[in-house]
Amino acid sequence: MTLNRREFIFKTAAASTVATAATAASAVGALGLWPATARALTNANASVPPHDAMLPPARLLHDAQPTPTRLGIDPRIWNWRRDAQPTDPMPANYYEASLSEWPAFGTLPGDLDCEVVIIGGGLLGASTALHLAEAGVDVVLIEKDHIGSGASGRNGGQMTPGLARWEAGTMLDKLPLDDARRLWRFASVEAMETVDGLRDRYGFDCDRRRGHVTAAVHGGHMGALVENADARRRLGDEAVKIIGRHELKDRYVKSDIYFGAAIDSGGGQVQPLALLRGLIHAFVKLGGRVYDNTAAQAIEEAPGDTRVTTAQGTIRARRAVVLAVHSATFQFMPGSSTTVPFFTYVAVTPPLGDTLNALIPSGLPVYDTQLQIDYYRPVRNNRLLFGGQGTGNSWSPRDVNNYLLDRIKTVFPQLENPALEYSWSGISDLTLNGATDSRKSAGDVPVYMVHGWSGHGVAQTVRIGRAISDDLTGRNSDYAMLTRFDHAGIPLGRHLSPVAIPLIKGALGVMGILNPADMVSF
Repeated sequence: MTLNRREFIFKTAAASTVATAATAASAVGALGLWPATARALTNANASVPPHDAMLPPARLLHDAQPTPTRLGIDPRIWNWRRDAQPTDPMPANYYEASLSEWPAFGTLPGDLDCEVVIIGGGLLGASTALHLAEAGVDVVLIEKDHIGSGASGRNGGQMTPGLARWEAGTMLDKLPLDDARRLWRFASVEAMETVDGLRDRYGFDCDRRRGHVTAAVHGGHMGALVENADARRRLGDEAVKIIGRHELKDRYVKSDIYFGAAIDSGGGQVQPLALLRGLIHAFVKLGGRVYDNTAAQAIEEAPGDTRVTTAQGTIRARRAVVLAVHSATFQFMPGSSTTVPFFTYVAVTPPLGDTLNALIPSGLPVYDTQLQIDYYRPVRNNRLLFGGQGTGNSWSPRDVNNYLLDRIKTVFPQLENPALEYSWSGISDLTLNGATDSRKSAGDVPVYMVHGWSGHGVAQTVRIGRAISDDLTGRNSDYAMLTRFDHAGIPLGRHLSPVAIPLIKGALGVMGILNPADMVSF
């Protein structure tokens, strides 16, 4: 049996909101290792926006090269590299370090007019911009830091089907059968096909690989994996199969801690920053305009246009504004926020040579079914990327590295003296009902807004960007389908996460001890 965690999380979070409102000031968290350097880089990188002939494509290197970051990042998060010193410039994370250099675009030159303004240069904003440009729409995209500074350039790179935490069974429970089939296909097959289609159309490399393993850490979890596979078949998806302990260890993952797995041929992995730069490069080649170091300060809807105010000037949009800023949406949306932010962590080992092929002979990405999931995958030059944990406060690099090394040794005890060469943190957000919160205002020049990815949005952000473009150009009603789900407000949710997240995880952990066969993942 699978616990319905959405209702549980809602009730627990609501209770914690009342009980812990006085602790909101504790959300400061740990700052990055080199915040002053990051701010200096942000200012130093301002330059003339590159035209299509000047902007190089994203080129993947054979291996990561030690280099300072060229990306300004949120001061609450950090990058760590093994040989970097605290007095050095902040190092690039593994993704940035494994790509050729990219120029900054420069700030907004002043007041502009266009058809659509996109706020946010992550995967959602880039996909929306590119699809609109393909439709002949005049688009301006602004990013407050740099392209790839946020979650789209820092996530685990796992491409899993579903709409945030809504999997097939949830869709069957919540929706009529035909609607559930349509939504599942949107968030699975179409999401993957959209990423692959753009990569093929514009010829960029993003280390896209197909296939995915969900490994059961308890024998009782196999029932939940079977139920999910059955629900997917009910929705017309035959891409998943269930295997036992021995086949899993012989063919996929050489670990003794798993009881079996679901093998999903429809999932996969990608180098997310390479994917993002590929989308932006294609957008610029089609005539799109990009400005970084340009933060939106306000959005004002009026008859005939919607205006985005920045410190550098005002952009007047004649057709729409797309708000694609992930965890910062609360700055612009009316009423209570509908998400709770949390911090995530990823690390990469030094090259492991043939040892990595022996550990993961399938080469497929893996995530497991424990409460606080592990996820890992091979990356270039036989390195192991390993991620896990979701916290309300930002953990330090030392604490993160110790935690992830302990998890690596638990999964692969045969790997003697594992080490990490890169690690970094990021910020994600979750909704109480588990689905993304997608909205469209009712004005003459509407504002589109999507957030609440729950750490499961690499492929879906790209698909939803296409849906926004299709909605604006009148091609279909896919985006309208996403706006029909109700989302509860979370007063002070972003302030309470340092208390609410541990409270929820603690309660779920106790329930897991009492009922270990129940599969509940955070």
